[in-house]
Amino acid sequence: MAAVFEEALKKNLSKGELLPVYILFGQDGYLKKNYSDKIGAKIAEPDDIFNYCRFTADSDLQEIYDAVLQLPFMGDKKFVELYDFDFEHCAKSELDRMCELLSEVPDTTVFVLRFDSVEFDFKKSSKFKKLVTAAEKSGGMAVNLDHRKTPELVKMLVDGASKRGCKMESSAARYLVETAGDDISLLQNELIKLCAFANGNVITSDTVDKVSVKTVEASVYNLSKFILDSNTSAAIACLDELFFMRIEPIIILYTVSSVYVDMLRVFAAKQQGEPLSAVAQKFGYKGREFLLEKAGTNLRKFDFNKINLSLSAVMEADRSLKSFGADARTVLEQLIIRLIYIAAKGETVD
Repeated sequence: MAAVFEEALKKNLSKGELLPVYILFGQDGYLKKNYSDKIGAKIAEPDDIFNYCRFTADSDLQEIYDAVLQLPFMGDKKFVELYDFDFEHCAKSELDRMCELLSEVPDTTVFVLRFDSVEFDFKKSSKFKKLVTAAEKSGGMAVNLDHRKTPELVKMLVDGASKRGCKMESSAARYLVETAGDDISLLQNELIKLCAFANGNVITSDTVDKVSVKTVEASVYNLSKFILDSNTSAAIACLDELFFMRIEPIIILYTVSSVYVDMLRVFAAKQQGEPLSAVAQKFGYKGREFLLEKAGTNLRKFDFNKINLSLSAVMEADRSLKSFGADARTVLEQLIIRLIYIAAKGETVD
């Protein structure tokens, strides 16, 4: 059984036809918990000790087995959730027993397996495939709940602000996603702070700058933005902030370099007549397509020669950082000046 995505799960739940088994996995912890809670709410109240059962990875497997197979008490169905069952490292006998259980879940039970901290490659893990195959025998569904794409997150934020009596500009919502990341739990917390700060007024990108946290990656991308804008003073100030935050110099360098790699990939795609969607799929930009959109915008000021010279400067800085005795701050300051000069003049400087 191939894994499905959020839309298929939403469609299933909207029809009210609950399946015997749901295996929820993927990158977004909020979505996994939210959908598990939604499934449970359709069956019983959380305080219903007979028909609403939650188990963690350290629970006794026999108790889980009994809970799944027992008939509901004064109800049509019962809800059972098992959280973070470590199938990759459990004994073979336990994995076999879990597969046996998944293959025989009765119509009177809805059994949810939710994975958050257990790490695995769902495309390569033979053990996970065994779980999914067993769930299929009961008519179950395996759902990959990765982070939502930027347009979906923007709509969620704009709608969420409206419900809280504020108006959030779409550009501000997109900026929040770019700077804070695509984790829904974090975005919702930031939205609550923004709405409280705005107090009914419009939430702009400036508001986001004043109130919201930024990921390390976003802070370094700001450094890249200042470099591309040839804003030397702002770039050096941003570097000061990153060193104050104790960000590893090599991380700063690699994130700056990724901006030029993005441009090179988009440039090559345009030369081959390929759409950005092909680049996103080939190089793993799923959920981060906005980086390619930015690269396309940056290419208006860059040609292949500038990209090539910039990447050469980055590689030279990389060698310097990895050499014995090099001062990281000096190396990165010199790189900033060289990149700005290349962007402005189209030639390098020693």
